[in-house]
Amino acid sequence: MTNLTRRDFLRRSALLGVSAATIGASGIASAREPSIPFPRAPRARLSVTSWPFRAYIDSPTNHYRDPKKPGMDLKDFAAMVAEKFSIHNINPLSWHFSSTSPAYLDAFRKGIEKAGSHLVGLGLGGGGFYDPDRSKRQQAVNYSKRWIDIAVIVGSPSVRPQIDESHRIKPDVDRAAQTFGEVADYGARRNIVVNMENDDPFTQDPFFIAKVIEKVGNPYLRSLPDFGNSAVKGAAFNEKAMEVMLEHAYNMTHVKDAIQGEHGEVFKVNLQQIFSIAKNKGYRGYFSMEYDTDFGDPFTGTRKLIEESLKCLA
Repeated sequence: MTNLTRRDFLRRSALLGVSAATIGASGIASAREPSIPFPRAPRARLSVTSWPFRAYIDSPTNHYRDPKKPGMDLKDFAAMVAEKFSIHNINPLSWHFSSTSPAYLDAFRKGIEKAGSHLVGLGLGGGGFYDPDRSKRQQAVNYSKRWIDIAVIVGSPSVRPQIDESHRIKPDVDRAAQTFGEVADYGARRNIVVNMENDDPFTQDPFFIAKVIEKVGNPYLRSLPDFGNSAVKGAAFNEKAMEVMLEHAYNMTHVKDAIQGEHGEVFKVNLQQIFSIAKNKGYRGYFSMEYDTDFGDPFTGTRKLIEESLKCLA
């Protein structure tokens, strides 16, 4: 594969964006490229993910629920975040939804509106986006398309499908580009951004993600930089990872100030440095708080992350 410079990528994205302005299968004219009206005030740029609060969220697909803790339904999450943190953006996970019935999705969206909040992204499950088995890749595509349709219903501008691969399968740029390309095309028709996160160091390596995005060349396929997930390979690697991820980011990042490794090691994140990289790359999207609960209470930790983030954005 020929490596693309940022200028090459943006030029290709612009050209493909023009071709994307066609009538999709749904009969709806797709946008040439995503155009989200981002806020400028520091606090208005912050969001909170539901992942750190998984022990509290009642859902039949949430296997991390702790019955010893008080429960909440996801449709009440926006109100809790607004009350506890004075943040009016949320980034929930798909498996925290109690249901995907039309009635529940309507109630979920109304809950967000009542809280005076906004949905800025959905974190999804996924599947074998580069699995050698074509049927498994198709399952991942079909799952992602279903949740893109749900994103339209609930008012989310973006989704983040998860690459769920065995570590026995070597990441494959060509196969991943084919499947993510199909998802991104569908996202473009529905005006939903598709984000790729540097979650697992092997299956979702940041430099692998960048290659996939550049190969697809669709402005609706972007990166979702997680400030801490690549820190397990050291501070120098994490800085390089954030450089390449923020080069391709559009509307979403996840903020961590530290992460715990598999054997209890603590990897600190230089928040000021990463926020500076984001500014230098011209990133204008949201910063979603995703406190690592290995270090304690998610309410205290999220509040601290918000305070640190606001200082970095000042």
